[in-house]
Amino acid sequence: MQLLKTTRNLVLLLAVLGSFASCSIFKKKSVKSTATGWSYNDKDQGNFYVAKPKDIKAAPGLIFVQGGTFSMGATQEDVMGDWNNTPRRVTVASFFIDKTEVANVHYREYLYWLENVFGGAGMDSVVEQALPDSLVWRSELAFNEPYVEYYFRHPSYNYYPVVGVSWKQATDFCIWRTDRVNELNLMNKGFLDKRTQIKKELNGAGQDNFNTKAYLMGEYQAVPGKEVTSKSNPLKDAQGRPRTTVKIEDGMTHPDYRLPTEAEWEYAAYGYMMENPQRKKSAKARGEEVVANKQVYSWKNQGFDNIRYTTKSSFQGAFLANFKRGSGDNMGVAGGLNDNAAIPAEVNSFMPNGFGIYNMSGNVSEWVSDVYRPLTSTDGDDFNIYRGNVFKQVDKSGGEGNLRDDKGRIKMIAESDSSLRHRRNYQHANAMNFNDGDSTSGASYGYGVTSLISDKARVFKGGSWDDRAYWLSPGTRRHLEEDQSTRSLGFRCAMSHYGSAEGLSTKNQTGTFFPPRRNKR
Repeated sequence: MQLLKTTRNLVLLLAVLGSFASCSIFKKKSVKSTATGWSYNDKDQGNFYVAKPKDIKAAPGLIFVQGGTFSMGATQEDVMGDWNNTPRRVTVASFFIDKTEVANVHYREYLYWLENVFGGAGMDSVVEQALPDSLVWRSELAFNEPYVEYYFRHPSYNYYPVVGVSWKQATDFCIWRTDRVNELNLMNKGFLDKRTQIKKELNGAGQDNFNTKAYLMGEYQAVPGKEVTSKSNPLKDAQGRPRTTVKIEDGMTHPDYRLPTEAEWEYAAYGYMMENPQRKKSAKARGEEVVANKQVYSWKNQGFDNIRYTTKSSFQGAFLANFKRGSGDNMGVAGGLNDNAAIPAEVNSFMPNGFGIYNMSGNVSEWVSDVYRPLTSTDGDDFNIYRGNVFKQVDKSGGEGNLRDDKGRIKMIAESDSSLRHRRNYQHANAMNFNDGDSTSGASYGYGVTSLISDKARVFKGGSWDDRAYWLSPGTRRHLEEDQSTRSLGFRCAMSHYGSAEGLSTKNQTGTFFPPRRNKR
């Protein structure tokens, strides 16, 4: 009897608490608009969903690089006589970049996906276009045939940097990587049904594969997971129904992987930063003048322009990068190898720089996104300098529902110059040649006519295993046509960072904030 009475009292208590919980006094306090006073994320006021401001987390393989000001350009005597990168001060916004170069196993993963998605759909040409050129290892007067067959595919070279990849192929890899990372992220959150998605895609989906931009535009139809069709889904529409598709505003997708700009690459290579800036709790810590070091290589100078570890330890005298010491010396002598690598070495070998990034000096040179021009001191902005813009818009000539190309990507075309004539900030969609050889720039040369320089010439940076020490300096630059490749040229990816430039602040604030002060009467 006593047990029954106790049970009744417990039920009554739970009922009372439930009724209180339904009252507004127990409701979670919603955020109100400072413009209209309406509440965000409130089912009684339209469910306008606003994600909590937060810093973007690094996507797979990437490391955060806090932006800043630096002297971009050559920092030692120009022994090549090019003078194509005279120093000037520029600012680079914060961004992400790969901790290592893209390795053979990563690129084979890409080919595996292409073979299953497009090969099964009878689109073998898509796979063939992506294959690296293994013949770059051949030379008329050298026995390099084993590398032709084995370097890219043998497990021994899994984590060696991929070479023989053109600028165009590297760019396509970045697009593919964006889609695979976002696809997995949405599957893990339940917005894509994992089993259905993988089975469909890798069974010869062809054009109908997941593409981030197509998904966000509603051009890709996917089966959502069961969890997001339930009431537990925080995303709701105006009628309070679970929303099964994600928008950019929800903050659930990563920005695009891409090739870094030349300025980003060079800034990241120098690794300029204060001593343990993440651990500095004092607001007085400042690092404006750290660029005065004028580093020559990617690691901090210890002595004068040295390329060996100089601190007294077991590593003293060890080479800090993979490069050619001189004619005929790729790795030293038996029993005393200097860089211990006759060809490229594993991507996480040698000394990382101040940002923790590997092989920005040596191993393989790397593609960047910029179009090459020899004169760079006066032909670019001082913030996020870059040459290579072609401003595009979605090609809607095929009508809604037919916006994707044969690879499943949204079709893009250059904007019409006639529609830009009233704009002040730009008036031409193709900006590759802006201020190039005209009266404004003061530069004059016949690119594509009298030299190898054209709109297809792309910059590559950093020295390689087959280069002497001069090219190890991040300030040096060379160029190659975007559809060509070499045995000493690879790449790494980057990603834009959105939000606070500091990137590590839990408050996600931009600018300097001061406490409010009372007015004195």
